[in-house]
Amino acid sequence: MTDLDAAFARILALAEARGLPGLTRSTSYGTPALKVASKSFCRLKDGQTLVLLCPAEQKTLLMEISPEIYFETDHYVGWPAVLVRLDVIVDEELSLRLEDAWRSKAPTALAQQRPLTTRAPD
Repeated sequence: MTDLDAAFARILALAEARGLPGLTRSTSYGTPALKVASKSFCRLKDGQTLVLLCPAEQKTLLMEISPEIYFETDHYVGWPAVLVRLDVIVDEELSLRLEDAWRSKAPTALAQQRPLTTRAPD
């Protein structure tokens, strides 16, 4: 199993454990990705880095609060995506971020099938 396979297995397992309706495996830019309703919400950049789609204000906040986990390169400046260091983020937080990204792309009908969970503020 390669680093890419192991990293994607972790991401897929966490997303599936959340019970996200309409979740599909795919590829994006040649790497494993997760989609909902044919819209990508995350993909691996490499075996250590996840590209996670999110609103710009959430991206900024995440990078300010936890720069050891969340960052961007010049390529992602201005794009609604944040990079995630997979070797640093814990499963609980990654799971929540995956659901947030899924919600940002899921059609309303699918999102309503997955009630919002109560959680501590970020």
